[in-house]
Amino acid sequence: MSAPAANILRWGREQARTACWRGEGNVALLTPVPSAPLPSAAFLHHCLEVLASRGYTRVVTGALSPLEQAGFLAAGFDVAERLHLLSLDLVGPLPPVPAGATLTRGRCHADRAAVLTVDGAAFSSFWRLDGAALDDALAATPSTRWRVARPRRRWEAGAVEGYCISGRSGPRGFVQRLAVDPARHGRGTGRRLLLDGLHWMRSRGARSAVVNTQLGNDAALALYHSVGFRDEPVGLSVLAAGL
Repeated sequence: MSAPAANILRWGREQARTACWRGEGNVALLTPVPSAPLPSAAFLHHCLEVLASRGYTRVVTGALSPLEQAGFLAAGFDVAERLHLLSLDLVGPLPPVPAGATLTRGRCHADRAAVLTVDGAAFSSFWRLDGAALDDALAATPSTRWRVARPRRRWEAGAVEGYCISGRSGPRGFVQRLAVDPARHGRGTGRRLLLDGLHWMRSRGARSAVVNTQLGNDAALALYHSVGFRDEPVGLSVLAAGL
């Protein structure tokens, strides 16, 4: 196996991207590279050896489809989290973006700390983003829209009550991240952010959109279903292995 370059592990034509998992120094994130062949069990065994030599004690994957999971399962990974996968046809009508919190473009420096605070309040520790994971979400697709919801009251100027990162790659749109401060639930902010992103995707030529969410996240599922998302018959899974 060649030495890693730009956080990519290579072995022949096989490749996988690796990084530290959301600030946990002993946990590595290992994900397939979309342009490379699906990783084999032999390649993944080599990846585990390399990561162990770097001091990691655990490895987790991103959200993988059943086809992507095959090599990981054969290499000894187990399912750590199961996710719903939902899709939406953007060719048909969409509900309008409702009135509510002011939506502005996210600012990498000025909004970063407030956005990560909202994310930390909205998600369990396993799913919370750190700065590097936020950067990854913003860079995941060729076209990206990052909107921050701000309360309309003047005395709350500078506050952030939610945010959404939407992406587009070719004819498909992606809800990369949607989070609302739990203290501000019930104001329609999540719906406003979501529909803003969906209308943007369609205006940029996307014909469908996908999103995933954890099993048991009934509030998120209800929101996605309310705007027309439908559950795909097969979901996604995050896998993990000890070293």
